[in-house]
Amino acid sequence: MSTEPDSLILQMLREMRADMATKDDVAAVKGDIAAMQSQFGGLKADFSSLRADVASDMIALRKELGDRIVGLRRAVVEYHTSVIGHGVLISELEARLRRVEQHLNLPEAH
Repeated sequence: MSTEPDSLILQMLREMRADMATKDDVAAVKGDIAAMQSQFGGLKADFSSLRADVASDMIALRKELGDRIVGLRRAVVEYHTSVIGHGVLISELEARLRRVEQHLNLPEAH
């Protein structure tokens, strides 16, 4: 019996069958996809929680900073009131400081 060479189409079909994924391979890939989706869902929850934490911290920081600014303003007003109450204007203090610096040959403070 003489053996005929396989047809080109039959040879290509055999190569394609060898390259094709089996049902087990497809099931394994689906399992991997499901695991990745579960992990992604966990990451989304973690991100939402982190975003809420950051927003809460920003609100607290804004309130604390606002309170400090109010305190600073109050201190400046009280100081200025005290200085004026003692008959000394801030501009006069600056002029006196410049004269003292010049008298002592000190560099000007900026």
